[in-house]
Amino acid sequence: MPRSSKPNPKPVKLLSGGNPQIAKADGDAPVQAYIAAMPGWKHAIGRQLDDLIVREVPALAKAVRWNSPFYGVEGKGWFLGVHCLTNYVKVTFFEGIHLNPMPPGGTPKSKDARWVDIDKDTGIDEDQLADWIRQAAALPGWKP
Repeated sequence: MPRSSKPNPKPVKLLSGGNPQIAKADGDAPVQAYIAAMPGWKHAIGRQLDDLIVREVPALAKAVRWNSPFYGVEGKGWFLGVHCLTNYVKVTFFEGIHLNPMPPGGTPKSKDARWVDIDKDTGIDEDQLADWIRQAAALPGWKP
């Protein structure tokens, strides 16, 4: 059998809570690497989220920052980030305070950000998330 000329990809290290460690990079490829490395049931949630965001936002920009997929609109900034934790996948809307209805997660420390936690049992409320995604993408985004 001929040997492959490409080395086997190095396994992705999972950080605390099962969050994949993916190097900072722009584009779809690093986001897809993150989703592929999401452990267990979180992988299906990641795939579903990515498909939903792509469907709802035509001029989408993607990247991985701080070991999390970021989604934005070119020239407007980032509107959403995804992060794996032990018992849920956190979807953070960086300007979530301006969404109607406002996503349930938030703290006094997070002035504008609001989030929703998606766990194994409840799954994704596609209609609500699609509405928040459309609203968030229309706002000026976060520019770190």
